[in-house]
Amino acid sequence: MRKAWTFLKQLWALTVPYFKSPGGRWALAFFAFLVGLSFVLVELNVRFSYWNNRFFTALQEKNQDGFWVEVGVFAQLAAVFITIAVLRYILQQVFEIRWRTWLTNHFVARWTTAESYYKLQLADGRTDNPDQRIAEDLRLFVERTLSLSLSFISNAATLGSFAVVLWGLSEPIETFTVAGTEITIPGLLFWAALVYSAFITWISHLVGRKLVGLNFNRERREADFRFDLVRMRENAEAIALYGGALVERDRLKGRFERVRENFMAIVNRQKFLVGLQAAFDQAVVLVPYLIVWPVYFVGNVPFGHMTQTAGAFGRVQDAFSWFASLYSTLAEWVATVQRLTGFIEALEVAERKACAAKLERGPRDEWSVDIDIRLPDEKPLLSMDLTLKAGESVLIVGASGTGKSTLFRVLAGVWPFADGRIVIPASAQDRGRLFLPQKPYVPVGTLRAAVAYPAPEASVPDAVLRQALVDVDLSALADRLDEEGHWQNRLSGGELQRLAIARALVQKPAWLFLDEATSAMDEEMESRLYRMLKARLPDTTLVSIGHRASLKAFHDREVRLEASLPRAAE
Repeated sequence: MRKAWTFLKQLWALTVPYFKSPGGRWALAFFAFLVGLSFVLVELNVRFSYWNNRFFTALQEKNQDGFWVEVGVFAQLAAVFITIAVLRYILQQVFEIRWRTWLTNHFVARWTTAESYYKLQLADGRTDNPDQRIAEDLRLFVERTLSLSLSFISNAATLGSFAVVLWGLSEPIETFTVAGTEITIPGLLFWAALVYSAFITWISHLVGRKLVGLNFNRERREADFRFDLVRMRENAEAIALYGGALVERDRLKGRFERVRENFMAIVNRQKFLVGLQAAFDQAVVLVPYLIVWPVYFVGNVPFGHMTQTAGAFGRVQDAFSWFASLYSTLAEWVATVQRLTGFIEALEVAERKACAAKLERGPRDEWSVDIDIRLPDEKPLLSMDLTLKAGESVLIVGASGTGKSTLFRVLAGVWPFADGRIVIPASAQDRGRLFLPQKPYVPVGTLRAAVAYPAPEASVPDAVLRQALVDVDLSALADRLDEEGHWQNRLSGGELQRLAIARALVQKPAWLFLDEATSAMDEEMESRLYRMLKARLPDTTLVSIGHRASLKAFHDREVRLEASLPRAAE
C-alpha cells in the first residue's frame, strides 16, 4: 500500500504541472473532450449489444423484415462509431504531442538551469543518461499516461454501462435449486464476471510484479549501450590511433550482453503472463454460455438473449480485468515514472548545489577570490587568496593536480564545491567574460554558429566572423560560414583551439580566461595568437593557465600554485 501511495504522489508531481501551466485550462478542456468521446464510444457499444440481441433473434425467428431493418441500424451505428474513433485518435495524438512538447521544454529548462547538466555528472551517481530520460522516458510517460488514463476511464464507463445490462440479463437464471433448496442470487452473471476477473488479477499480480524493476533496468541498460556507441563514434580517430577496436568491441559486447540478459529475464517473466492471459481469454468465451445454457435449452430465453449475454459478460469481464490484461504495460509505465522521478530529485539536488562561496559585485574593477576549493568527495584541494586587476595579464602555473583547472571552473561559477568569497567586477557581468577550456565545444550546425557561439549566430555580421577566422589562420574556412557539419570531428585539435580564439576576437570580452587554450598549437602559432590578442583586445584582462615557459612573455605577472602549501601564494 505504501508503494502504491508513493507511486501516486510521483505520478501527481509529474502530471499536475502541465495542467497548471498557462495553457492548463485548454489542456483540461481538451482532455475532458477526449473523455467525452470515450463515453460516446461506450454508449455505442451498449447500443451494439442490444442490436446484437435483436439481430440474432430475428435470425432465429427467420424474420426477414427485421433482419434488414437491423442491417440498416448496424450501418448507421458503425458509421458513427468509425467517425468518433478516428476523431478521438487524431485529437489524442494532438494532445499527446502538445503535452510532450511542454514537458520536454520544462525538463530541458531545468536541466540547463544553474549548470545542472554539469553538476549532475560531478556528484550524482543515480541519474544515468539524462538525455535518454528527456528524449525517451518523457515520450513513454506521455504516451502511457494518456492512453492508460483514457483506457481506465473508458473501462470504468463500460463496466458501469454493461453491469446494468448484465444485471438485467441475469434475471432468467438468478434463481436455481441446489440439493432441493431454491437459491436466488440477483445479478448472478455480474458477480460471476467479478469473481472470475478478481482471480485473474490476483494471479497476474503474483506473476508479473517483478516486471517493474526489470523494465526500469531495461531502459537504463539500453541507454548505456547506446551511449557507448555514440562515444565510439565521437572518438573514432583516437580509438583508431590507439588500435583499440578490439577493446571497444568487447566493451560493446559486454554492454549488449547486459541488455540481452535483462531482456531474457523479462521474457521469462512475461511468458507466464501471456500464457495465463491467453488461457483466461479462451476460457471466458465459454463461461457465460455454461451459465445460461440450462434456461436456453428449455426455451426460456431466445438465442439473441444468449448472444447478448455472452457479449455483455465479456465486456464486464474485460473491464474488471483491465489491470491484469495491461499488467506489462503498467509495469513499464511505473518504471518510467520512477526514472523520471529520480531525474527530478537529482535535478533538485543539483539546483541546490550552488557554489557555497559568497558571490559579490565589487565596487572596484578587480576580481578577487578568497576561497577553499574541495573535490566532489569533499576532500580539500586548494585554498587561495588572489586578486586580478582589470587591464593586467596573469599567468597561473603549477604542477598537475594542484587545482589550476578547478580554479578556472570556480571563477567561471560552475564548480559547486567551494567556500569563501568571490568578488566579481561589474565589467565581468553578463557577456563581459569569456572562458576558453582546453578542449573547445563546437555545436553541430553551420560554421557561422560555431564561430559566434555562445552568441546567437544572427547577432554577428558575417564580415566580423570572416575576419576573425583569417586572424587565427583559418582563412580557408572564411568562405564556408553557411556550411553545416560536425565541426568538432572535422577540425584538428589545434584548429579547434584557434576557432575558440576567434570567438574571443568576435565577442571582445572585458575578461578573457584561457585554460591551456593553446596547448594543441606549436609555440610559434601560440606566440602569434597571444600577440594578436594583446593587440586586438587591448582593454581585455587576460588570465591564462598553462605550462609552457614561453607564455611568460605575454603576461604581467605569474601566480604559482603549490600543492604542498595550504594556501597558494602569488
